[in-house]
Amino acid sequence: MLVVLMGPPGAGKGTQAEKLAAEFALPHISTGDIFRSAVKEGTGMGKKAKEYMDKGELVPDEIVIGIVKERLAKSDCSDGALLDGFPRTVEQAQALDEVLGDLKLNISAAVSVDVQEEELINRLTGRRVCRSCGATYHIKFNPPKVRNICDHCSGELYQRSDDTIDTVKERLAIYRNQTMPIIEYYEQKNLFHSVDGARAIDDVFVDIAAHLRSIRG
Repeated sequence: MLVVLMGPPGAGKGTQAEKLAAEFALPHISTGDIFRSAVKEGTGMGKKAKEYMDKGELVPDEIVIGIVKERLAKSDCSDGALLDGFPRTVEQAQALDEVLGDLKLNISAAVSVDVQEEELINRLTGRRVCRSCGATYHIKFNPPKVRNICDHCSGELYQRSDDTIDTVKERLAIYRNQTMPIIEYYEQKNLFHSVDGARAIDDVFVDIAAHLRSIRG
């Protein structure tokens, strides 16, 4: 079973990906992780990606796809995988289909964790991170015991630059413009399924897991 998991920043997609990967014994593949791994291992595509990254340039789609293909070709993906946050554009989705054809794999489902934009802004702008140990808090949903002080190491909590309201709105706009068209792409293939991501984490998980079990048979 090969699953594409989608969702805007702050929707909790990463949390769901980890839970689903464990539940269905699927490798959890996020582009950030496999990029770092490919560069560290010095694979052919990893070396090419590093050339662009060292210059501070965006890695071209063909290299991104190449790294994804390298990862999907590994033996632990023979029974499927969970793609977290990839593809991000219709062009990447089309290229992924070509790669999967070469590997004799097919996408089983494209699942989107949906949350209203106002809620996403509240979630992301309320996030605080410890400068010392990296622990994450939320001023509303998971506040520290003492304001701006980490419960674990007493380090200072701060707001990341990409969690300010202007940056968050920009990130959400990019998601709408680049990633939302993928919904129509997968709808046309009868692969798309959306879930309400504004609920409790476990409730969202149960909904997605039930859908995946229904298509797995």
